[in-house]
Amino acid sequence: MVQCRELLRGFEYECIKGSTDVEVSEVINDSRKITKDCLFICIQGANFDGHTAAAEAVDKGAAVLVVSQEVSLPAGTGITVVKVEDTRYAMAFIAANYFGNPAESMKIIGVTGTKGKTTTAYFVKYILEKAGYKVGLVGTIETIIGEKVIPSSHTTPESYDLQQYFKEMKEAGCQVVVMEASSQGFKMHRTQGFVFDYGIFTNIEPDHIAPGEHADFEEYLACKAMLFRQCRVGIVNCDDIHWREMTAGHTCTLETYGFDTAADLRGSDLKLVTGAGYLGIDFKVSGLLNMEIETDIPGKFSAYNALTAIAICRHFGVKEQDIKNALLRAKVKGRIEMVKVSEDFTLMIDYAHNAMALESLLATLREYHPNRLVCLFGCGGNRSKLRRYEMGEVSGRLADFTIITSDNPRFEEPQDIIEDIKTGIGKTDGRYIEICDRREAIEYAITHGEKGDIIVLAGKGHEDYQEIRGVKYPMDERVIIQEILDRR
Repeated sequence: MVQCRELLRGFEYECIKGSTDVEVSEVINDSRKITKDCLFICIQGANFDGHTAAAEAVDKGAAVLVVSQEVSLPAGTGITVVKVEDTRYAMAFIAANYFGNPAESMKIIGVTGTKGKTTTAYFVKYILEKAGYKVGLVGTIETIIGEKVIPSSHTTPESYDLQQYFKEMKEAGCQVVVMEASSQGFKMHRTQGFVFDYGIFTNIEPDHIAPGEHADFEEYLACKAMLFRQCRVGIVNCDDIHWREMTAGHTCTLETYGFDTAADLRGSDLKLVTGAGYLGIDFKVSGLLNMEIETDIPGKFSAYNALTAIAICRHFGVKEQDIKNALLRAKVKGRIEMVKVSEDFTLMIDYAHNAMALESLLATLREYHPNRLVCLFGCGGNRSKLRRYEMGEVSGRLADFTIITSDNPRFEEPQDIIEDIKTGIGKTDGRYIEICDRREAIEYAITHGEKGDIIVLAGKGHEDYQEIRGVKYPMDERVIIQEILDRR
């Protein structure tokens, strides 16, 4: 049991009924999980408003209600009611207090940006672990707590879940947590209740602008910019044209990185590296640190991801040689993940699943002057047709050959999705073939690979399933590739 008053530290509230001196057994934000003597936070969700469950909470014996609007309660109830301006904001502080404010015992790194969050987070985790730190990770793909891996449903979890993860990480002996901080996470106050030790900005361009997400680019940027009023040290990519907007009104110490000569940590002399079934980059670092870096993940954006990781890890006293060695070996599942199948051509898996990501990827790979750039992809069902048209057009324009296949058809017919993609590719003179079965499509790509080709399997990335009519069937492209190689 914990005293209610102790859970309400860090934010403004008004006790409009009862007393905050009561004891509560646990903190609950899901009306289906209400228990006797709990503190129930009434959250307004997309499909359900927790305020409508106030009377139910009384019937089930809850001790405290946290509300942001009037609620209807049975006459004569002795429940305590605490009113706040925003229950999501309050929940972040209540959860932090409930779990003992675990973030205060660790160094918390928050990475925000349109692209590069996931790769940067894994780079940082890998480098710091090689330097002897125990590191927890919260991100788009998964949350990692020691040996425990939890698949992610949100890039940034709900504040209650996040604080619970922090508590488990602290108990597991983690000294550092690196987490991806999404615009939705900031908008929904999931990152309140603690302060980031380091806040990192990679880049920004229009994304997540849709009903239920952000009204426009200005709102999207403003949400991400909240990081620099919630961190102690801000580390920003000064090559991005929006970096000054991002840091306007910041309350942290600022450092910059980039290829601009004015950056505190500077990259220069970028070279593309090629080998047998291998693509990479080499560049120099100067300013706050001086070294030469090579990594076997291609493209200038990979140099940015590496430079971002260096800018963070230097704060942890990692030796330059250790950084170099770690970046040479760092890998991120499903992010330009190269799979060795031949000495003649290069095959990679990437999560690019919208036109912006696919264009960035294919444009980068064209710089390596392949014999052919081959792009295999599909599009998800029950999603915008516009995405399909756009991805078809991008691949038709930038790839030499496209293999159109299935992704996660969900409740749509795969062939209908393929027809939409063909509408987009039809706007170009790009050559293509359609092979609906993704396994067959991958086998076709491998068996028809030519010397000097770069082949991209796009869209699935880290996913190890295919979703068809509400069922997730096992489908790991790495396993499929190995099975094809075994048969050959």
